[in-house]
Amino acid sequence: MDIKTASALRRLRLVSAPEAVSFLLLLVCSILKRTTDFNAVPAMGMIHGVLFVLYVIFWALAWYKAKWTLGRAALYGVLSVLPTGGFFAERMLRREAESEIIAARARQEGVVA
Repeated sequence: MDIKTASALRRLRLVSAPEAVSFLLLLVCSILKRTTDFNAVPAMGMIHGVLFVLYVIFWALAWYKAKWTLGRAALYGVLSVLPTGGFFAERMLRREAESEIIAARARQEGVVA
């Protein structure tokens, strides 16, 4: 994996968890808006919107750089619209990066061709 691909995947991984947290907080704010006088939906909506747009941009870049199949790209796309999907995306991307590091070290040491 080259450095540009690794950085694209890292950016996607780093924005996945905050995007998921903002989505959950937006849902909580929506419930609180309807049950109390507390209304943080406009502020939380803006924060979530920015993080979601970043996720989509980084998702598209990672798809292009990592040359994912349509199914794999669709999986990460679907995870972006699920309330806790960003946590799963982050975990999957971390495992992918770790396995790539292990494979690179094995190639470097001559264990694997």
